[in-house]
Amino acid sequence: MKIKYLLLFLFTIQLADSWAQVKPSSFTIIPLGVKGGLDESDLSAYLVSAKGNNQFICLDAGTINHGLQKAVANHLLKATNAQKAQQDFIKAYFISHAHLDHTAGLILNSPNDNAKNIYGFESVLDVLKNNYFTWKSWANFGNEGDKPILNKYNYSLLSPNKEVEINNTDLRVKPFLLSHVNPYESSAFLINNKGQYLLYLGDTGADTVEKSNQLETLWRSIAPLIQQGVLHGIMIEVSFSNQVPEKSLFGHLTPSLLMSELTKLNSLSGNRLRNTPILVTHIKPCDTCENQIKKEIADANTLVLKIIYPVQGQKIEL
Repeated sequence: MKIKYLLLFLFTIQLADSWAQVKPSSFTIIPLGVKGGLDESDLSAYLVSAKGNNQFICLDAGTINHGLQKAVANHLLKATNAQKAQQDFIKAYFISHAHLDHTAGLILNSPNDNAKNIYGFESVLDVLKNNYFTWKSWANFGNEGDKPILNKYNYSLLSPNKEVEINNTDLRVKPFLLSHVNPYESSAFLINNKGQYLLYLGDTGADTVEKSNQLETLWRSIAPLIQQGVLHGIMIEVSFSNQVPEKSLFGHLTPSLLMSELTKLNSLSGNRLRNTPILVTHIKPCDTCENQIKKEIADANTLVLKIIYPVQGQKIEL
């Protein structure tokens, strides 16, 4: 009798895992840029919408125009050109931190954009307001700062762990603090589509290197979503290979540190992380870096996680 109940229990767990693996997708992701530096035509920026809805938010904005050109050419967005796509389909920007490889596309393409909100923590909005959207460096397209104020972009201040509703979309977003060369802040965004979720992390170091608990706090917050089978993906950076020493990481992850953090998350989520795809972002380019990082991730993937490498202009549905 005990063996019968044990087999029934194991079958139930296996069946739950199978359901999680075939759950219908809830999100459309269009990468406008995926790299972590150097190539200004392919820097961190991701359009995300509820599946079946063409009203997107933009997670970071390192590259806008070139990515939109590819998206239009690949028939992912119905627009005559990149400018029209930016105006019609991007409803808001969420900026994880203010480094140029996450903001340059927003700044450079602001003259061709239309009115919308820029969401970020105070540390992000202060840089946009005081350093980028000023008349000394560009033009003030914001709603605060140097006069004359052009009032194209509205700065929308985020508070940690407080979910906000995004107008003209089906999405809500909850931000979390990350450490990116402690005490410099970055952000993670948990996107909510009617109870289905997607997690995006900006640049982040590992807790052990950053001497912080920001990732642990984030993992504890999302672990129940993994257990419930409602987290459709985690977008997380791996900037350097394992050969780069910790002192030279400057708030980034390696394959070894990534898998160490994901092992913690897997434990917190009852060993269910294999049902949640991991999208690796922000690989910093060099002659052999990308292949080396992919090999190191594959070698360290003892949890048998589903690893996805986003490509600029190629749609992902999760």
